[in-house]
Amino acid sequence: MIKLPEQVNKAICLLKSSGFEAYAVGGAVRDCMLNKNPFDWDITTSARPEETEKVFCGERIIETGMKHGTVTVIIDGMPLEITTYRIDGDYTDHRHPQSVSFSDNLRDDLSRRDFTINTLCCNCDDKIIDVFGGKDDLKNKIIRCVGDPDTRFSEDALRIMRAVRFSAELGFTIEKNTSDSILKNRHLLSDVSKERLQIEFVKLITGKYATDVIRKYHSVIEVFIPELAPLIGCEQHTKYHKYDVFEHTLHAVDAVDFDDRILRLTMFFHDFGKPDAKTTDENGTSHFKGHAVISEKKTRAILKRLKFDNKTINEVSGLVLIHDMKSPRDKIQAKKMMCRLGDETYLNLIKIKRADNMAKADPHAIDEKLKNMRLFYDTVKQNGECYNLKLLAVNGDDIKAVGISEGKQIKDSLDFLLDSVMEEKCPNSKNALIKYLEENRK
Repeated sequence: MIKLPEQVNKAICLLKSSGFEAYAVGGAVRDCMLNKNPFDWDITTSARPEETEKVFCGERIIETGMKHGTVTVIIDGMPLEITTYRIDGDYTDHRHPQSVSFSDNLRDDLSRRDFTINTLCCNCDDKIIDVFGGKDDLKNKIIRCVGDPDTRFSEDALRIMRAVRFSAELGFTIEKNTSDSILKNRHLLSDVSKERLQIEFVKLITGKYATDVIRKYHSVIEVFIPELAPLIGCEQHTKYHKYDVFEHTLHAVDAVDFDDRILRLTMFFHDFGKPDAKTTDENGTSHFKGHAVISEKKTRAILKRLKFDNKTINEVSGLVLIHDMKSPRDKIQAKKMMCRLGDETYLNLIKIKRADNMAKADPHAIDEKLKNMRLFYDTVKQNGECYNLKLLAVNGDDIKAVGISEGKQIKDSLDFLLDSVMEEKCPNSKNALIKYLEENRK
C-alpha cells in the first residue's frame, strides 16, 4: 500500500463517485513504492475527456491533449494529468501512434505502456493494482517490457533510452529479452528527436549507476554520439594510465558526484579528442598532445547537435578545454588562475583534475598538487586578498583622475595594477596604487 496525496485521492474519488473507474498510474506509483517523492501524478480513467471535464467543472482545467484523451486538472494547486483508457493505433514514425481509440478496460490501457514497473496502479483505497507483474519486477529490481520488447521499441524508439536511463537511475537489471531487443533495435533511435535524446541522456549520465550502464550499452549511445566508439580500445601506454580511453572515461565519470550535471558531462567528454591526437614514440609510449583542444571542439559540436542550451555548451566545453591545465605552484599563480577562471570554474577544475587522476594508475591517483590548489584558494579567500578587478581598491574613475582618459589605457592600467597586487609588489590600497601607477607610468 502507498499513501496518495490528498489532491490525487480527491480526483480519483470524484471520478468514482460519478460512476467511472480511476487510478493513479505509472511513474508516481512506482516511485512511491521505492520510497521516493514523485514530481508528477497521472491518473487513468474510464471517463472520456468531455466526461472528465464535467466531473471537474468547478476546477481549473487545461485541455492539454483532448484528442489523445488527456485533460490536465489543477486541484488545490497540484496539476494532474487525467487520461482516458486508450488503445494506440499503428506507429509509423517509431514515436507516435497514428490514431488513438478509447476503451472501458484498464488492461487495454496498461498493455500499451512501456515497462511492467510503470503499469502499477493505485485507487483511492491506496490499494495497488498489478496486472503485469510490476510489483515482483520492482522487488527484484528488473526492467522488463510489457509484452513483446520488439513491438514496444518499434512503437516508440525512445523507450530504448528510457530503459537504459531507468537502469542508470535505479540500478535495476534489464531483463534479457528486453536487453537483447534494445541492442537489436538501437538503430531506431535515429528516428527520435535530438531534444528527446538529450533529455534522456542527461538523466542517464547523472544516474547513480550510469557507468555500468554505459559500459554495457555503449552501442546504444553511439547511435547519437558516434564519437564515443573510437575511445573503446584506444590504449594509453604511459606510466600514468592503466585503462584504455573508454574505461578511463568511465572511471573519471564515476569520480564526480552523480547528480552534478555539468561535471558528469565534462568527464564524459573530456578525452574525446585522444584517439585523434594519439601518437606513439619509438619506445612504444603513447602521447596525446593537443587532445584537450580537439576534445573541446568535439564536445561543442556534439552538445550543439543534441540541442543543449548555449550556457551548458559553453560551460562544459570550457571545462573540457582546461581539464589538463597545470595546477598552480604557489599562491600567486593560484590568484592569477582564480582571476582568469572565476571562483566556480577554479573549484570545478579541482574536482575535474581529481576525477581525472582517480582514473589513472597509482601513484598518480592522489595528487598533492590539488590539495595545495585548494589550500591556496582557501587562504586567499580567508585573508580577503585581491585577485580580480572587483576587489581592486581603484577603478576606472580613479585612473582618469590621474590624467589617463583613453579606454584601452585605462584597462591596461587596471590590469597592470591588479597584476602588481597579485604578485605582491604593491599593497591593495588606493593611495599606494595611484602612487605605484604614477611611478611606473610610461
